[in-house]
Amino acid sequence: MRAHSYSLGMIETLGLPALIAAADAAAKAADVKVVTYEGADAGIVTVYVIGDVSSVQSAVDAGADAARRVGRLLHSHVIPRPDENVPKMIKNLMNSTESKQEKATEQQQAASGLAEQSIGDLRRLARSYADFPLSSQEISTAKKEDLIRLLEEKQKGGGEEKQ
Repeated sequence: MRAHSYSLGMIETLGLPALIAAADAAAKAADVKVVTYEGADAGIVTVYVIGDVSSVQSAVDAGADAARRVGRLLHSHVIPRPDENVPKMIKNLMNSTESKQEKATEQQQAASGLAEQSIGDLRRLARSYADFPLSSQEISTAKKEDLIRLLEEKQKGGGEEKQ
């Protein structure tokens, strides 16, 4: 079981105005990212924020106070380092944050020089392209020089990354 390095904060309200006030106060109170919200039945809505532990705790406290002032706060909670399976339960939370960060990191590594990267990193980068000219099995057995050549061609000509 792996845990994420960030914290997950949740603020649940009854009604959208309280939720929007909570999200606004949370985002302004600390260095967090309001990643998504979910609506349940009967006007129950939950907003999710991520960041480091202290920032998320401050943001959730500020958001909970704002929700109480504007409407009705139902619950608030902070999970310091959630297990990797917990965010998967939340629609679009991990897809919109971590995959973008991982792709940005891979792009930065690619820009810094392919020859300096390990064969494992090159294979991971090659697999990130949806239309890479080698299959996943061929990538696993390809030589470093071949991967560098194909990756350089891919970077020059563009190419769509897997979603």
